[in-house]
Amino acid sequence: MQEFSTDCRRCPRLARHLDLVRDGYPAYHARPVAPFGAATARLLIVGLAPGMHGANRTGRPFTGDFAGLLLYDTLHRYGYASRSVSVSADDGLRLRGCRITNAVKCLPPANKPLPDEVRRCNGYLAAELYAMPEGAVVLALGTIAHDAVLMALDLKRSAHRFRHGARHVLPRALQLYDSYHCSRYNTQTKRLTPKMFRGVFDAIRGYLGRAPRRPRR
Repeated sequence: MQEFSTDCRRCPRLARHLDLVRDGYPAYHARPVAPFGAATARLLIVGLAPGMHGANRTGRPFTGDFAGLLLYDTLHRYGYASRSVSVSADDGLRLRGCRITNAVKCLPPANKPLPDEVRRCNGYLAAELYAMPEGAVVLALGTIAHDAVLMALDLKRSAHRFRHGARHVLPRALQLYDSYHCSRYNTQTKRLTPKMFRGVFDAIRGYLGRAPRRPRR
């Protein structure tokens, strides 16, 4: 397990890519993106990686890009977020009982991290998983996030296949739920609809019990 740092340069290709992005976009965060939310939250949402003009720009997961629209609207609907729209890291939005992270903390070229980059970054995710209370919930957005969670817990993929809406019982009674990623492509092609996404959150809420008290604005 590793202690997260925005100065991490463990992946040479990603570090070089971020150097180039900072040169072209001096106002962008363009560094590893820290998780958002309390480390001991009972719900951890795991995405793929920061988006170029979203988290890579703002420095907060799923903030400022299309993928965050459905995610934060849903989090607000279920009481996990104080607002339905996430615009910037200083917009006042707060999470309650929820944490958001990525399998890979740096922007990858073409939004496609290499397998060895997922492995190098996996220690950060492992530390987040082990900080969670027993019986907590992990929501994996997409296959890469799903597989990264299994890797962090040293579990075999063959025993826990990704499937939208699936639930997997992991060590320490952690519950892994799967959803297609809320990307622009998936939502515009209707591979993932708001109703489908809410269905996963209905299942999570059914497991965790009543919804958390809505954060104050």
